[in-house]
Amino acid sequence: MQAQREVILTVQDLKKIEEELDELRKVGRKRVAERIRDSKQFGELTENSEFEDAKNEQAQVEGRIDELRQILAAAQVVELEDISTDEVGVGSIVGIRDVNSRNQWEWTIVGTFEADPAQDRISNESPVGEALIGKKIGDIVSIDIPAGKVKYEIVSIRAT
Repeated sequence: MQAQREVILTVQDLKKIEEELDELRKVGRKRVAERIRDSKQFGELTENSEFEDAKNEQAQVEGRIDELRQILAAAQVVELEDISTDEVGVGSIVGIRDVNSRNQWEWTIVGTFEADPAQDRISNESPVGEALIGKKIGDIVSIDIPAGKVKYEIVSIRAT
């Protein structure tokens, strides 16, 4: 059996996971059970596409419930008061400046489960996240990305 990997979550994302799990248990399961019951009226179960779709949805709901339970069992929650503003860590909002272009923006460093690059939420295990972890304001980091090597200066660190 494989050892369970620790999942780092902020308090906000722990709450989101707990809410999704509660919703799936209370609403999702009931909705699927009703679909299965209702689909039985469409004829022989072996040739009933409605029944098959409902059973597939049931498998997806149960799979997601299991996944969320595993995440919660492995969760290490980063409390707001534990987020340092002296150095970059999970939960930090990091202001960076591209050394060459001088463009600036912010990234929030999160655990892998919470990562969403489109929302500027960067995983602590991504190349960028790993390079930033432990750095301080004024530090310059050099990161290999698919487009080549980039250099960023850390201009601010604050808690989420």
